[in-house]
Amino acid sequence: MTARWPDPDRAIIGRYVASLDLRSTKSRAGYAQVLHGLQDVAERYEALDQEVLLAWLRESAVRRAPSTLLHRTRIVDRFLERLAEIGAIQRNPVAALRDECNIKQCMPIWRALASRNPEEALAELCQARPFGSVLGEMMAEHVAMMRRRGYKYTSQPQLLLRFDRFLQLHPGPEAEPLSSMMDRWAATNGTRHHAEECEKLARVFAKILRHRDPSIPMRRPDPRPRKEASKQWRTPHIYSPADVRRMLEIARNYPSPRAPLRPQSMYTMLLLAYCAGLRRGELARLDLGDVDLHAGSITIRQTKFFKTRILPLPGSVVVELRAYIDARRRAGGSQDARSGLFWHERGDGHYTPEMITWLLSDVIRRAGLKPLRGKAGPRVHDLRHSMVVN
Repeated sequence: MTARWPDPDRAIIGRYVASLDLRSTKSRAGYAQVLHGLQDVAERYEALDQEVLLAWLRESAVRRAPSTLLHRTRIVDRFLERLAEIGAIQRNPVAALRDECNIKQCMPIWRALASRNPEEALAELCQARPFGSVLGEMMAEHVAMMRRRGYKYTSQPQLLLRFDRFLQLHPGPEAEPLSSMMDRWAATNGTRHHAEECEKLARVFAKILRHRDPSIPMRRPDPRPRKEASKQWRTPHIYSPADVRRMLEIARNYPSPRAPLRPQSMYTMLLLAYCAGLRRGELARLDLGDVDLHAGSITIRQTKFFKTRILPLPGSVVVELRAYIDARRRAGGSQDARSGLFWHERGDGHYTPEMITWLLSDVIRRAGLKPLRGKAGPRVHDLRHSMVVN
């Protein structure tokens, strides 16, 4: 039977800290200090709830700067999640507040609790429930039906959810027609992008209504909003061969003392993005078994258009891939064919698409091709366009 927390001998904290992959004694001591401080507060209360979190924040704020305190809440978050997993607490109080506010992140909850008026700040965080509007049930049924038919259907639900939140926050008169609801939503924003979204929403609802009543005539799409929105699209940046050589050199020498394989991983990512035109998601999904060094090819699964393709690679790229795979093996990377090609020792061993974007964008910035901050300037995806041109 799992012991309940807080436990008198504090063995749960000891076991938890010992189970973490912390590199130094100082880090382990820091984690233990934060968690013992939390237990000191929790032992004074009958239940582990919002009051415990508020009391811990108040006492910690006396000794810690706000930025340090918020950083330490991440240690508490992970500990509470583990306690909930092993059944040592009935419910994670931070998760309970996230559910009440209908948000996914923990940090906004902690920021609200650390504010001068926690209740008011938490109330401002609360978001509308998914598909909770007068049209919510109809929209949710449509999404479920499309997914049962085998469609991924990921972008359309996001559009429907935005419209659903608008209807919940700005309810209209009873028995308001759909056309009036959509007109009100269209009037909230005069940008070309929003006009294109409204046209997409109209097409989705035309499909929903036709599924419910096949006698309804097909709606004729209006191409004008998309044409207007396309005028604002960013023009692709074409990297010159000299730009690519500079980025490859920076990636190969990228400072990464704690992850020695990372520079070669980034170098190989850049090489495949430029020489094979791979998207960031395709790089992230590459497994070791997708590389055929003998045939000089790679298999790309789960592409943007749900197809699998086999790409031949130039001999020079195959040589670099072989060198990377050898370095990966020496670094201790899993040799299972299903393990991520771009391996690292944390988490599940895969780089996420977001992490790949961040790393390669940093290389682009270091090469002087992109500002040090912000989204302006060339993108990682432009390597794909450059492959076609060069």
